[in-house]
Parts: sequence; C-alpha cells; structure tokens
Amino acid sequence: MIGDILSLMCTASEYLTRCHYFGRNFDYEISYFERVCITPRNYEFEFKKIDEIKSHHAIIGIAAGVDAYPLYYDACNEMGVAIAGLNFAGNAFYREYEEGMVNVTPFEFIPYLLSQSESVEDVKELLKDLNMVKINFSEELPLSPLHWMISDRNSSIIVEPLENGLKVYDNPVGVLTNNPTFDMQLFNLNNYRNLSVKTPENTFAKDLDLDTYSRGMGAIGLPGDLSSVSRFVKVAFTKENSFSGDSEAESVSQFFHILGSVEQQKGLTFIDDPNLYEYTIYSSCYNTDKGILYYKTYDNHQITAVDLNKENLEGDSLIVYPLIDEAQINFVN
Repeated sequence: MIGDILSLMCTASEYLTRCHYFGRNFDYEISYFERVCITPRNYEFEFKKIDEIKSHHAIIGIAAGVDAYPLYYDACNEMGVAIAGLNFAGNAFYREYEEGMVNVTPFEFIPYLLSQSESVEDVKELLKDLNMVKINFSEELPLSPLHWMISDRNSSIIVEPLENGLKVYDNPVGVLTNNPTFDMQLFNLNNYRNLSVKTPENTFAKDLDLDTYSRGMGAIGLPGDLSSVSRFVKVAFTKENSFSGDSEAESVSQFFHILGSVEQQKGLTFIDDPNLYEYTIYSSCYNTDKGILYYKTYDNHQITAVDLNKENLEGDSLIVYPLIDEAQINFVN
C-alpha cells in the first residue's frame, strides 16, 4: 500500500468455516483507483535492494491503480497465505539500509512474502533476516506507515515495524485495526471480558428486581464508535461469536457482515477538508483455500468475485479488473 495515507483507518479479520476466509475494510477519504490485480507466476518482481524474483506463486489482491507495479493493499497467494496492510501512523518505523539483511521496502513487503511462502510458518522464516528499509516508491508516492496481518487457515500473525525492532505477534483473535500496538490492543480485551451473547444475570444488587427488557443486553458496553481501539473490540467480539452455515454463500455473506459491524459511513469521520470524510471505500473477502476474491464497494453492495484459478497463471503480465463501484440494483418489476 502506498501514498501519503496518514489518517486512514482500516479493519482486517479472518473467519473459518469449511474454508478459510480473510479480508478487510479499506477506509479512507479518497480513492487511488483501486483494482483487482492478479500477478501470474512468471511476472518478474523487481525490488529496490534485493535480486528480482522471476518465478513465484501466483497472487490475487486489491492494489492501487496508479502504476504498473502491483502496489497491493491486501492479497492472497495460490497457496492460501493472505496479507493485509493497515495504517500504523506514529508507530511504524522504517530503517536505513543494513548490510547482511534482506532489505525490503514496505511497498515490496506483500509481493516479497507472498511470492515465496506456502504458510505462515514460511513467512516467519523470511521475517528473521528482514530489514524494513525506508525507500519511497517515488517522489510522488511516499511510504505509508503500516503494520500487517498475515494468515493462513492454521494460524495468524501481526507484523509491526517498531523503533525497537520488527515485532511479530501471534494473533489469537484473528483481527487487526490500527493504533496502538497489537499487544496493547490484545490486552485491552480484558476490559470487556464481561460481554456475552447471552442474557446477563442480575448481579447489580440482590434486593433489586431488575428487568431484562430487551434481547442483546449481554453486550451492553460493546463499543460502537469508529476509533481503532473500539473497532478492534467490536470486530473481535463479532467475529468470535459469529455463526453461519459452512456453504460458500453463507460463509462469504457472514464474513461481510463481520466487516460490516465496523464499516464507516460517509459523514461520520470528519477530515480537515470540509468536503472530505473517511468511509469504507471497499471491503474484501478472500477464500484462501480456493483463491477467490470477493469484494463490495461503498456504493455497490452486490458481491463481485474474481477467481484466481480461471486465469492463465503461467503468464508474465499483470491481469487487472477495475473495481465495479456503481450501484447494482435488481428491479423485480
């Protein structure tokens, strides 16, 4: 992910039924002409400080449509490893070139890992010698401060480039938002251990007959604002308690509902420019087992799908599909 995206707030999650699903809300106030981008196995990845990778796993994802290079926001490879980059302003720390390390820029991070990894365990090995080097994509496209959620169907990790080093956390809740650091987000869940999907018992006072006047009272106290801390709690609670059938349609539908619990509507997050508001530009959902990318946009609620395995994956040129952003309304009379 690229550009001077300093204020954007996003949410990533995973979900497991019969298949493994992974995706995110991309929240920002302007679009960078996002597109579905498929990188076939023989597209040559060039890097700033390491050798090119000429042959690799095929990748499908959503990328900025501002350059021929696949500037992925989120992506999944044909082996079922998926990555999403989220804003981490004020905490992300990129370094100078370091001899003896694998010096990879933040915008190369997703291609570097997905081109070579068959599992999260492979990713962990690649991270051991990695130096997140501070090199802009171009003068017009400076680096964004990011951290990443990386998952397969068996495990999930968070990678954060901090001033005191590259931190890799196991991710037991399978979600990520923005600031603060992941360890603090995880600890904050302790403050909500009383939440439940069940009707709560009256522990307020033994002599008061308090009424259960509504369903859903077990979740009183669940945050509903759009801050990154609150979205982390809400999407974690929603994801951990979600239920659906295990068919593809039911699973994909439920995954979008999980992301929908923290989506941003235009007008609710004010930016300095009086005509700009942050909103959920798109939501993505990857079936990492089958290599299918589903997405919705702010104006187009119809789910659109792109199947990685229906393309010529032995090619050497990028395959792109612009996001369908106009509303698709089904009139029945």
